[in-house]
Amino acid sequence: MNKNMARTAVSSGDFERIAAAIDWIDAHIEAQPETPEIAAAAGLSAAHFSRLFRRWAGISPGRYLKHRTLQQASDALDRGASVLDAALTSGLSGPSRLHDLFVSMEAMTPGEYKTNAKGLLLAYDFAASPFGRVLIVCSERGIVELQFIDQAVDDAVLDDVRRRWSAARFSHTRGIADRVAEALVTGSGSLQLAPRGTNFQLKVWHALLAIPDGATARYADIAAAIGQPSAARAVGNAIGANPIAWLIPCHRVLRANGALGGYRWGPRRKATVLAWEQCQALANSDRGACNPLATSR
Repeated sequence: MNKNMARTAVSSGDFERIAAAIDWIDAHIEAQPETPEIAAAAGLSAAHFSRLFRRWAGISPGRYLKHRTLQQASDALDRGASVLDAALTSGLSGPSRLHDLFVSMEAMTPGEYKTNAKGLLLAYDFAASPFGRVLIVCSERGIVELQFIDQAVDDAVLDDVRRRWSAARFSHTRGIADRVAEALVTGSGSLQLAPRGTNFQLKVWHALLAIPDGATARYADIAAAIGQPSAARAVGNAIGANPIAWLIPCHRVLRANGALGGYRWGPRRKATVLAWEQCQALANSDRGACNPLATSR
């Protein structure tokens, strides 16, 4: 793992501390806690917590608290909807994500879908990410699955993937997951996605790709974006079936009232992924880079 990955990847224990700290910050925004108080809630010294948070997020805990305070005072949902509309009407085939990273999607062919990818060779590997350990599965065409691993052991998660791709052949190819995770964190190179889904699911996943980093949208926004405004419930089901975590950003979709809503990999991880993306946008803005949120103002 190179230095860029090392700066952002954290151990499972550290990820849990960060996730718990973000939960605690969000629950205590009105009190405007100081860093030592946040660190104590995370069970760490102020100095250790500050270093850990800055390494993970790219900004200080205090900077994140100020951002969340301002965000609560603004109409983030309306802002997110307008950003999504702008992205979808711009004619872009895919978004610029995580700095200069370009993600495109070419779904499995109807023939492959019909035969359950019989004989397809799938390479897989495990890697660290800012949100804990991940399993990444790739076909010749691109990434077909990216799964977060919680308390389950690697083999259990892999067995679940094998059941979904029962007609495919699997090969453990060391290094592919590290390369994908590095691209995610550093924004270098390009990534091709090749998920398996129905036509409706693919339309929804394409719409998710148009939500910029640091922004959010509602289920109704996605339904309207695909031209089926009355299909919010079906959209929710398609979002829940997303097989490629993080890259297809289902975590950016909130309920109509602004609540997080469900997430295949748990609400705590959803909140933490959103927080990390917002921190990256703030860090880029501090460095004078293009701010992904600028178009929403």
